[in-house]
Amino acid sequence: MRPLTVLQAAAAAVVAARLARGRRRRAPLGPGEAGPPPERVSVVIPARDEESRLEGCLAPLLADPAVDEVIVVDDESRDGTARLAKRLGATVVSGAPLPDGWVGKQWALHQGVQAATGSIVFLLDADMRPKAGLCAALAALLDAHDLVSAGPRFICDNALEQALHASLLATLVYRFGPIGSTGRGASVERLLVTGQCMAFRRARMLEADGFARVRRHLTDDVALGRLLARDGWRVAFVDAGPLLEVDMHTSAADVWHAWGRSIAMRDVTPAAHMAGDLAVVWLTAALPVLRLAAGRPTPLDLALLAQRLLLVTALRGSYARASPGLVASPFLDVATAVRLTWSALLPTRTWRGRDYGGAAVRPAAPPARPARTAAR
Repeated sequence: MRPLTVLQAAAAAVVAARLARGRRRRAPLGPGEAGPPPERVSVVIPARDEESRLEGCLAPLLADPAVDEVIVVDDESRDGTARLAKRLGATVVSGAPLPDGWVGKQWALHQGVQAATGSIVFLLDADMRPKAGLCAALAALLDAHDLVSAGPRFICDNALEQALHASLLATLVYRFGPIGSTGRGASVERLLVTGQCMAFRRARMLEADGFARVRRHLTDDVALGRLLARDGWRVAFVDAGPLLEVDMHTSAADVWHAWGRSIAMRDVTPAAHMAGDLAVVWLTAALPVLRLAAGRPTPLDLALLAQRLLLVTALRGSYARASPGLVASPFLDVATAVRLTWSALLPTRTWRGRDYGGAAVRPAAPPARPARTAAR
């Protein structure tokens, strides 16, 4: 048997085992599953030049009886973000200048959590579109978990955008398994969360000093989740699609650019894991498409292509609206493998007009846990 065939078979077995974990994940969150939170709830939204997208996030939160306070941290915006937030009724925190060694989002969140008055804090990106029941459902999960990360349904404007997005999303499933499927005994170093929507208790986060400890990371959400899991936090990643949507991108080109910043997770991934991730994607997703295009697929290639089409069906629930692009997404897996490799070898060091230098893309040793202090 040829060495490449052996490697592909081994990678296929790894992917199959990861996909099988999906049988153990919990059902997506739904409306009406939880009553009003028994504690005061604050929502913190970091915002830098988000005037065009902020209202769709703020309006439902301000109308939600489960939410007591909505804070927008204006991260030195150059547009009307702060004016819009004030007009709609949110509390606006004017972000202080970015200190050396910090990435902007972590600095904004650090300030927002400090300013919050609720004992429960939700973090939401400005492009999120929350629905009634989301905050109550996440608050209820904090009885069993210390940090809850919620995955949304994605809104794509056209078939090409959805095809590329779904192909990129498939690489995450191949590398980490479906949302919420880490299972018992899974390595903390393979934990996956999203910073688009998170919930935790304020006192516990202040004690952990979480955002300061991941202040230099561009992949800040995964860095935070893994850091806190190492500290003993119970971390959950749940599917909140029925209660949360996101309209992140304006075009397929925007998808290509934005995902390139974080898809490889270069700053939180050791070299050995990075090599394994690249091998899995090239051998099980890209290689079968290349051989099919050349008219020489092997039986294993055909089995992997069939598996990929089954994943297309599973990913239908990740989108607010399906288009032909979803079905066509496997044909972009070669381009996606190129994008992943590019992101791993030449990682983006700039974001939102700021240059963070090489330190923001290099894996670092886990920061030490701070001494136990009283919550501020």
